[in-house]
Amino acid sequence: MRGLYFEEFTVGMRFDHALTRTVTEWDNMQFSNMTMNPQPLHVDAHFAASTEFGKPLVNSLFTLGLMIGISVCETTLRTTIANLGMTDVSFPAPVFQGDTLHVRTEVLSLRASASRPRAGIVEFRHTAFNQNDVEVARCTRAAFMHRSPA
Repeated sequence: MRGLYFEEFTVGMRFDHALTRTVTEWDNMQFSNMTMNPQPLHVDAHFAASTEFGKPLVNSLFTLGLMIGISVCETTLRTTIANLGMTDVSFPAPVFQGDTLHVRTEVLSLRASASRPRAGIVEFRHTAFNQNDVEVARCTRAAFMHRSPA
C-alpha cells in the first residue's frame, strides 16, 4: 500500500478519506502530557466546566495531527520525502472527547522541484469535520513528494 507519487496528483483532486477516528479522553490527556501542555482547559474537567464550553476541549495540536494523519494512507504513505510546512491553520469549532472526525483533502497546487529533479511539491488543503459535519479544523500543507520511479 502506498500513497500517490507527485505526477499522480492533479490540481482539484479531492479525497474524502475513509478512515474516521473517535477522540477519547485518553488521547487528549496523553497528548497534552506528552507535549507538556498543562492547560486546564484540556486536562482539568472541573476548570473546563466553568468555561463557556462546559467541558474539556481536545488539544488543538492533537486535532491538527489527527487530521493530517487520517489523510496519509490515500495521499502520501511511502511517497513523501518531508513536510515543508503548514499554513492557514484554523480551528473554527471545538473538538470534544467523544467526537468522531472525518477528513477531506484537496490538491491546491503542484510544482516541480527546482533543486531535485526526482521530486515535486504538492500543496494540500486538509479539512476535518465532526460527526455532525461541523468543520472543526483546516490547514494548508506543503509536502515534498517523490516522483514515480523510472
